[in-house]
This record gives sequence, structure tokens and C-alpha cells, in this order.
Amino acid sequence: MNYDEFFREASRLSPASLGLPQRADYRSSLDNEALFQLPLLAMVILTLSKGSSKPRLSELGQLVGECLERTVSGFKGSSQDIGWSANLRIRTVKALTFLERTNLVTVEGQQVTITHRGRPFIVKVLEQETMLADALLIVERSYNNIRAERLVRAEV
Repeated sequence: MNYDEFFREASRLSPASLGLPQRADYRSSLDNEALFQLPLLAMVILTLSKGSSKPRLSELGQLVGECLERTVSGFKGSSQDIGWSANLRIRTVKALTFLERTNLVTVEGQQVTITHRGRPFIVKVLEQETMLADALLIVERSYNNIRAERLVRAEV
């Protein structure tokens, strides 16, 4: 079969007749339900709160969303803007409540602070050579970049 015959045959057979999934039916495995799982959100909150600059309580849902957008390849450059998702904010509050009840973070004033019990936990997770550790390190870098961008904007 030569080049021309191949394309004639391909146009004669429609892709649907081959049983291939249509592009419209494709669903990413990292949709909102997958991203908004409480354990992942709890790990992101621990990662954000372990640095010297503590996230403010009122900005936590937005920060978690922005960090996930910058970390998860399916959301990079996306117009979905999950930082504004009400579902994400509700689940972030649930994850924060879990972390407070297990004494891994405290909310002092308006800042989320990691406890003496939470710090060794997240440090141990970040020391592992796993996909989770890699993702959380990217979240940490994204948080630092967001803070730096806000400082630059404030100076301008």
C-alpha cells in the first residue's frame, strides 16, 4: 500500500467504525474530583504552612488552587482557574479542619502554622523519592513564586 492508497482507505473507513474513543469522550483522570481529595489537599496545606512565610487563612483556598494549577500539568495554562472553585474551597476547609484536629497545624490569628508534630511528618514525606514528594516540592516552589510575584506587584 502506498501513500495515496493509505489515505484513500483511511477516508473510506471512518475512525468511529474502528471502535476508537472519540476525542469528545476523553476525560482527564485529574478532574476536579481527583484533585480535590482531602489527603492531597491536606498535604498541600502542610507544605504551604511549613515555610517561614505562613499562608493567611483567608487566602488559603485561593493559594491551594493556584499552586495546584501551576503543579498539575493538565491545569498549566488552563482557563479553568481552580483557585476560585467553591468546591475546592469547601474541601480545603475540611482538610484544614482534619489537620487541626490531628494537631498537625494550628490557626493562630489569621495564619496557618505547622506544629511540632506536623513538621517531621511533611519533612519525611518530602524526603521520599516518590511522585507525591516531587509534586509537593513543585507546590512549595509555586507558593514561593506566588509570594515573590505578589511582592513585585505591591512594589509597582
